[in-house]
Amino acid sequence: MFRQSLAIKEQLFGQDHPEVASSLNSIAIVNWNQGKYAKTETLLQRALAIKEKTLGTDHEDVGNTLTNLGNLYHLQSKYEKAEPLFKRALAISEKAFGNDHPEVAGSLNNLGSLYEDMGKPEEAKPLYERALAIWEKSLGPEHSDVGIALHNLANLYRNHREYEKAESYYVRSLEIWKKALGEGHPYVAHSLRERANLYRDQKNYKDAEMLYKRSLDIFEKNLGPEHLHVAETLEQYVRLLHEVNRDREAQEYTARAKAIREKSNSQ
Repeated sequence: MFRQSLAIKEQLFGQDHPEVASSLNSIAIVNWNQGKYAKTETLLQRALAIKEKTLGTDHEDVGNTLTNLGNLYHLQSKYEKAEPLFKRALAISEKAFGNDHPEVAGSLNNLGSLYEDMGKPEEAKPLYERALAIWEKSLGPEHSDVGIALHNLANLYRNHREYEKAESYYVRSLEIWKKALGEGHPYVAHSLRERANLYRDQKNYKDAEMLYKRSLDIFEKNLGPEHLHVAETLEQYVRLLHEVNRDREAQEYTARAKAIREKSNSQ
């Protein structure tokens, strides 16, 4: 359907029209959900080039495509490619909407998450805190976006071994997401997995294993058994299995996670 729409728009408007870029973005999201990241990258890059040419480099729609492409690179751990895109998207959001707009909070959160994964928590924390303040003020304390900032701050506290504070943030974000999005949403799975990591750090292996399995079940049902989030969760679960000397099970899950990543990288 999206490809047919793209062909029609190209005939009507030409290949460098914003409507064509919109269709390219829609096709890119379909490919992303199918794990076809190389194709997704090509489509997003073409959409970005069209938007920059026709709308200008500081247009908010350009910022949206920069964010999508940055998220794709972040997912694939291509941090050096993601960082300049997220910085550009943040600057565009601040210029277009003002410093206290929810769109700005989203850009802050994206950049903070990237810095956290790059091992720069001191740069990530103020970005998360600013995003949390904006979202709570503009959207209300029970909005799902508030849960995102809380969850990310919880991860930072866990990594600094501030376990009590981390768990309180995980609990609050989980309750927000369950209420706002439903218990089967992938955000809920993320929260369960990270809380499992917290329990694993504290050697509470029984509760950690239960949460890993709940997280895997949600990811598999909602995203499919070959999604990268499934591989990531399997890899975290494997760490627990090694710690409790269940190495044979760990080998099985390691092989499955490796197969998912290899398939993703080949697409």
